Amino acid sequence: MAAFTFSLCFLLSFAFLFVLVHPSSSSSSSPYLYPSTFSMNYNKMLTSFKIFIYPTTQRITFYSPSASNFYDSLLNSAFITQEPEEAHLFFVVFSPEVSTRSQARLVRELRTKYPYWNRTLGADHFFISPEGIDFSSDRNALELKKNSVQISVFPTVSGKFIPHKDISLPPVSKSSLVLSHAAVNMDRSFLGYLKWDGKTEAELVEELRLDSEFVVETEPLDQLGRVKTSKFCLFFYEAESTADLTEAMAAGCVPVVIVDLPVQDFPLMDVLRWSEMALLIGNRRGGQGLKAVLGGVPEDRYERMRELCVAAAHHMVWNAEPQAYDAFHMVIYQLWMRRHTIRYTRREEF
Repeated sequence: MAAFTFSLCFLLSFAFLFVLVHPSSSSSSSPYLYPSTFSMNYNKMLTSFKIFIYPTTQRITFYSPSASNFYDSLLNSAFITQEPEEAHLFFVVFSPEVSTRSQARLVRELRTKYPYWNRTLGADHFFISPEGIDFSSDRNALELKKNSVQISVFPTVSGKFIPHKDISLPPVSKSSLVLSHAAVNMDRSFLGYLKWDGKTEAELVEELRLDSEFVVETEPLDQLGRVKTSKFCLFFYEAESTADLTEAMAAGCVPVVIVDLPVQDFPLMDVLRWSEMALLIGNRRGGQGLKAVLGGVPEDRYERMRELCVAAAHHMVWNAEPQAYDAFHMVIYQLWMRRHTIRYTRREEF
């Protein structure tokens, strides 16, 4: 397996691990959308789920850390089968740099050489495209876009992600922070923390800089300390900003995504209760509007959001060797949830 370019580990107590692996049946205390069936379905996935990878002579390289981690882990996993008739899903492999025309050509070859694409018009197939693919007038490329499951990075450009079908990958942190389970009664000195790239939404950031209840840093010396002493961690809706999403959650810093549109591509969207773990606030509100929203969150609601974030963070972690319930297995779990597809009547090959 290719070497990973990150270092991230969690120091979790036995009790904390028990809660994660055996989620409570009470939906109010669980980060899962369906807590009563999660563990049962996860175990079924481990024992029965099979994926067939179409052969390729290309050497595939994904420059996105999360896409690379998932791809490498999948190739070395027990989910792969060499018998296509055993497979629940089929993995269409192509370089993220290929053109739409090349994608269409590949689909045309698959439907000619194998019987599997035509059974569902690609609905039981998936592919990795870190940036997402766009719509096309070519029938083959269009079926790939509309029917097959796309796995892309978070966030994905608007229009290139189809909710309830596509999957986004949890981000891989660029930091080397070692995080532990945040204490429930930890003192939160600041209302909000923002690690800024020095470019995005400068006007809003300047407003926050002038407010003593917010901490804005471009080159933090003690990012973990700032995160742990802030109630909310602010993120702009872009890959560079959201890279530290997992660390924030694990440290009990409730994520706030600054975006003017609905977010439908959160990682593990089919598994986690994002509506109860994160806030979405429009940039147009400005600094004072943002502060008013955060300051207006009732303390009991905030504590519940914080606890759900801490419980869910375990599922957002990428490991060099995949571990139970980590990011790799949760992405596989989302694929497993998409294994039931409509078998279309075979059509004439295009």
